[in-house]
Amino acid sequence: MADLIVVPLKKSSDVDIVKPLKNLIQSTYNTAETNEDFSDAINELSRLRSYAIWKVFEKSSLDVIYSYYDQLVCLERKIPPQEVQIPFKWKDAFDKGSIFGGRMSLTISSLAYERVCIMFNMAAMQSALAAQQTLDTEDSLKLAAKLLQQSAGIFAYLKANIMLVVHQEPTPDLSPDTLSTLSQVMLAQAQEVIAYKCMKDEMKESMVAKVCAQCEELYTDVVRALQRDSRQWFDRDWLLTAQSKQSIFRGLANYYQAQVCRANKSFGEEIARLKVAVELLRAGREGSPAAEVGVKAARQLAAAERDNDFIYHERVPEARALEPVSRAPVASALPPQERWSPGRQDLFEKLVPLAVHQALQATDARRADQIGAEINALREDTQMLNSILASLDLPACIEAAGGGGGLPDSIRAKAAAVRDAGGLPALERLMAELPELLQRNREILTEAERMLREEAEADAALRTQFGTRWTRTESDKLTEAFRANASKYAQIIDNAVRADSIVQQKFHQHKESIEMLSRSDREIGADVPDAPDSVATDADALRTLRTLMQSVEELKAERDAIESELKSATVDLREQFMSALAADGAVDEARLSAGALGAALAPLQRRAAAARSRQEELAGRLREAHDALMAARGGASGRERALTRLSAAGDAYQDLTNNLKEGVKFYNDLTQLLVAFQNKVSDYCFARKTEKDELLKDLTQEASRSSPRPAPAPPQHHVEANEPAVVSKREPPPRPPPPAAAPAVSAPSLPYPQQPQGMPLPYGAAPSPYPVYAPMPAMYNPYATLPYPHHRGAAPSYQPYQYPPPAAAYPPPPPAGYNPYQQQ
Repeated sequence: MADLIVVPLKKSSDVDIVKPLKNLIQSTYNTAETNEDFSDAINELSRLRSYAIWKVFEKSSLDVIYSYYDQLVCLERKIPPQEVQIPFKWKDAFDKGSIFGGRMSLTISSLAYERVCIMFNMAAMQSALAAQQTLDTEDSLKLAAKLLQQSAGIFAYLKANIMLVVHQEPTPDLSPDTLSTLSQVMLAQAQEVIAYKCMKDEMKESMVAKVCAQCEELYTDVVRALQRDSRQWFDRDWLLTAQSKQSIFRGLANYYQAQVCRANKSFGEEIARLKVAVELLRAGREGSPAAEVGVKAARQLAAAERDNDFIYHERVPEARALEPVSRAPVASALPPQERWSPGRQDLFEKLVPLAVHQALQATDARRADQIGAEINALREDTQMLNSILASLDLPACIEAAGGGGGLPDSIRAKAAAVRDAGGLPALERLMAELPELLQRNREILTEAERMLREEAEADAALRTQFGTRWTRTESDKLTEAFRANASKYAQIIDNAVRADSIVQQKFHQHKESIEMLSRSDREIGADVPDAPDSVATDADALRTLRTLMQSVEELKAERDAIESELKSATVDLREQFMSALAADGAVDEARLSAGALGAALAPLQRRAAAARSRQEELAGRLREAHDALMAARGGASGRERALTRLSAAGDAYQDLTNNLKEGVKFYNDLTQLLVAFQNKVSDYCFARKTEKDELLKDLTQEASRSSPRPAPAPPQHHVEANEPAVVSKREPPPRPPPPAAAPAVSAPSLPYPQQPQGMPLPYGAAPSPYPVYAPMPAMYNPYATLPYPHHRGAAPSYQPYQYPPPAAAYPPPPPAGYNPYQQQ
């Protein structure tokens, strides 16, 4: 259509998006716990990308690009775009390469960069489809005008937002100046199509003249922009086409304004404008509307001059003295639509928006934090009660009353529980399992730290070799968050080692008594001394103590019930968060969750406080009754002390078993987090290696342009020691099987961390507006939203390559018979 300018498409390369997206979604949304599988959605997204990149010349190519773009936008709202470690490589649209086959390109691991490149191709394809339309039908003219205005809006949007995405020197086609020029070209062409439609619809001459005058003004801006670009990225024909259309639409504006002058009987101005129109419309292509108008203008000029010479005798003004034709800016840049293919289903519909997911995580963390605090308070109260009973030799002093050498029922029950649980050998097996799990976690963390260290060493070696030409961001700035979280994980492991020491100390303290409880009742009874033959007993004190011990058991049972209800307390605020996000554009998690959690936990907190008050009263009465009993007996006997040790050993066995099981679960859960962290580091190292290879290729090609010698290769020790190692790290270590959950028992506070003290914050160095605490690891994700440095601040200055190099950089002509391919 009318020689419209068509923007070339950007070219990309195939890249695996399936594995990194799976790792990211699993780590961000904990899909392993919810049993949600997004493999089909990710595979479909990969297929859409292939179609959007390689099938761009088919009739349905624009619909394919629309579909892929919509899915990118939806996915970008639900996962952190800066966390995607996929090396998206896009070449410059205007660079035609060189004899060496190289083309300018840029590789960035960001969904936002992929989105803006797809938007560029969307606008370019819109210009191509607009150029394919004809001038014959009204529908084709409307479609062309709409596509060109949409294309102008996309280029204008990219101009305003490209540096917020790239954070470094972009390829020339994505520079703000280039995008501004492209937007001006598309807007001028949209106005041009509307002008042709006005001419076809035979609108009033005054309106057509104004529309054409606006076209001339827009093409004047285009010519200035194309001439201003000294690097000449654009096709040379673009400037010639813009200059030609500038003249044509000036001629058309004068022709239609001449018709207005004829109607107003301004015959002199009519002749002057017709002369300008005839002179300017000579450049119109044969068969085009401009050429047809030029023929009409010539005939009308001859008739107007003849009439003026014989009838009107008006003075014909000079062309430069004519008043400018008023302009009518009909075309405008349309902003990008929110969805380009509204009928297509969102592939990741099950994923809630990132803001809602973070609010849900924060709510779960807040709930777990409050519930954990209440449970710890209950266990501390129970532990305090047990210590009071142990200091009073209860219930041993009651069971030892009455003489004889038989074992009390409470000791028999505790011995049976120890034997049923496997006795001392089972406890020793659990103790032996912890060092292996600890070593496994340390090896995974060490491997991740090694990959980061080797990548940094490789980058430093190449930076030293190439100097200022090595323009990519330093590894130390990119891995700051990774290293900070690795340090946090190391601190968590150190805290767990100290917890292991506490467990071992308690184990050795009660080992002999536990070994005794592992025997039969007869063997235990043989080692327990008999009661003295004559014991001065106080029947009232014994009766009171037995009654109080029943109250103690009832109090413990009530605390177990409260703890169970606390663990099962849930608060679902998803619908409230979604509504708040839709209404306000943000989620006030602290305000919404505080009231819901307070209402859910308030009844249980009141019951726990009442139990604490009863315990204080019960402890005082126990001391009084025990003092009365000891006064009557004259002190504790050896049997009572032995029974007290056995009772304490039975309680310690249960505590140690629970502690060790939770320790095993802790280490297994930490392994899953460390494996995911290592996968994250591996994806980062792979993306950096791809970026490094691309930059090495560009530097090699640049050197080959300026010198016949081959470009310098990387150091041999770096290639051998680092590159194969990075590639080999793509396979993560096997994920351990999920451990069995520890049984819910009433036990003192455990030495292993139940709350995330000292754990990495999900936002790295940037704290969240609300505390993102959660039990580790079911609802805690330390690596899901780590910012990469190009989103943390301005990147270091980037020195663009000079394409093409200056003339002085070219080598002299090769001698006769020179074959460059033999050199290669």
